[in-house]
Amino acid sequence: MKPTTRRTLAAVVTGVAAAVGVAATPAAAARSVPVPVPLGGAETALGMELPEVAGELPVPTAGAPEGPQYVEGRLLPERTLPQVPVHGGLPGVDVRQPLPHVLGDDFDHAGVDAPAADLRTLAPGLSLDAPLTAPKPEALGLPAPKLPEVGVLAPVVRTVPVADLGVGPGL
Repeated sequence: MKPTTRRTLAAVVTGVAAAVGVAATPAAAARSVPVPVPLGGAETALGMELPEVAGELPVPTAGAPEGPQYVEGRLLPERTLPQVPVHGGLPGVDVRQPLPHVLGDDFDHAGVDAPAADLRTLAPGLSLDAPLTAPKPEALGLPAPKLPEVGVLAPVVRTVPVADLGVGPGL
């Protein structure tokens, strides 16, 4: 194969790979899925203004757990059962409700906007050690007995939910 043919083929393959990567990125990067609630037919049937409701459902993704950490003097690793991180979110909601002029003519709608909040969690883990010490040279390489050690790694939840409440004309 000629060098120019190889370069042309390499350029085409690189272009196709870049196009596939760009096309796949938005679908993989979706953190939440919008969920509209259609109430238009009910408004027409009832002859009145109903609330506008929309929501967001988060898409949870599992992360890579931290591997066991070997510590000198222990027979088993420090994190025998590692904690698994899961990233997702709290569901979001957007509601617009008509009011019957309770607060005056300038306040005929109320709205609540609570966007989907990031949620980071770590599953519980387990750390334990055998009831034997590491081999000791002064005991001819034999381990000595000791009390077993068991530790539970507590789960972790981190999030910052936010909500906005608004009252005004024609929200």
